[in-house]
Amino acid sequence: MDRKAAGGTRVAMVMATIRQRIAGRSLTPGAKLPSIRGLAGTLKVSTSTVVEAYERLAAEGAIHSRPGSGFYVASQTAPLSLSGIGPKLDRAVDPFWVSRQSLEAGDDDLKPGCGWLPPSWLPEDGLRRALRSLSRADDAALADYGSPLGLPPLRQLIARRMAERGIEASPDQIMLTESGTQSIDLLCRFLIEPGDTVLVDDPCYFNFHALLRAHRAKIVGVPYTPSGPDIERCAKVLAENRPRLYITNSGIHNPTGAILSPAIAHRMLKLADEFALTIIEDDIFADFEPTPAPRLAALDGLDRVIHIGSFSKTLSASARCGFVATRPEWIEGLTDLKIATSFGGGRLTAEVVLSVLSDGGYRKHMDSLRSRLSRAMFDVTANLKAIGIEPWIEPQAGMFLWSRLPDGLDAAKIARAALAKNVVLAPGNVFSLSQSATSFLRFNVSQTLDDRIFDVLREALRANRSGWL
Repeated sequence: MDRKAAGGTRVAMVMATIRQRIAGRSLTPGAKLPSIRGLAGTLKVSTSTVVEAYERLAAEGAIHSRPGSGFYVASQTAPLSLSGIGPKLDRAVDPFWVSRQSLEAGDDDLKPGCGWLPPSWLPEDGLRRALRSLSRADDAALADYGSPLGLPPLRQLIARRMAERGIEASPDQIMLTESGTQSIDLLCRFLIEPGDTVLVDDPCYFNFHALLRAHRAKIVGVPYTPSGPDIERCAKVLAENRPRLYITNSGIHNPTGAILSPAIAHRMLKLADEFALTIIEDDIFADFEPTPAPRLAALDGLDRVIHIGSFSKTLSASARCGFVATRPEWIEGLTDLKIATSFGGGRLTAEVVLSVLSDGGYRKHMDSLRSRLSRAMFDVTANLKAIGIEPWIEPQAGMFLWSRLPDGLDAAKIARAALAKNVVLAPGNVFSLSQSATSFLRFNVSQTLDDRIFDVLREALRANRSGWL
């Protein structure tokens, strides 16, 4: 590269660095930029390179100069860009790519990478009965805001359901939310500040990464094993990073399908006590289990553990309803925060959820669904093995199959090739903070029963091996 080209590349690099800091809000409107000499030293470029980059940014209107004072971020900046906050690795196939492709897919597209059941697998008859019943309800149920904590009968029912898994909580310790995602969002607002460290599993549900980046958290990961987090590595990470929170699934883990063992659960709680760690236990897959796995909240008594859940996976993703169960002294502050961010709760949805869960048909539906998922797990596992894709473990329950591609092939390349054939896949690195799951894919077995999916996979694997991708 000649000197002129190299200089231009360095100027572009400095400009990209400043744009990313502005997009990620580490440089806010009106904030003073680093001095020319200071930034040059940090980025190991010449002062003339920084001067040219600043002048170009000023010409764009992103920053402005104050003679004798320095350069400042313009008072009006672009909206927050989450894509500008995280690492650029595999940016074309990141959590937002998977979410958008799954949510925006057409009716004829195939979605083995999505995280929900097909509509025909959900209790449609129960939902229709609930809606008919609600159409005859009084005006308040149809038109009023919900109370801040949420519909009392539904909170009572949730308390009883939690007790079946050994978690003791009064209805007054439970607050309804719009979803499991909103639950985590509220808890992050309540418990952490920008720059605080949060621990996640590696791999974990990819939206944990996106949500934590939106809260400007520093994210650290701990490897996940077939029986839970790697405790030895976890102890080391806790000692070195002192995270405020740990977000995990302790029932059926997403994306691996693993189940937390009692021994690992006890050791995790000892570490939480030693390092003053608060744990958010995401339990949205609870109803998929034939026999409940250990729950951190049950062992801990909702002291250091906050238990959350929702009904989007087993009832309806359209009827958004979740909950938070936590220690009594935190409920008041969380309720105020809920009012500040969303005012009243969604009473209409809560009434629908209560009606379906109270219907005896829901338990029968779940018995049937668990059997159906078990058959699908067996069939999909066999079909994947036949083309050389091996499961990491064979899950005891749930919908997810975490699988390794043959020959260390790149899952992101496979996903791009499959998308061209209208098949949406979920490549492993979108779940992995360390980007160590390059050769993994997560399959939703309920969405992987169409033979065309395996034809597309077989073709993509063949093209990848041949160097055509």
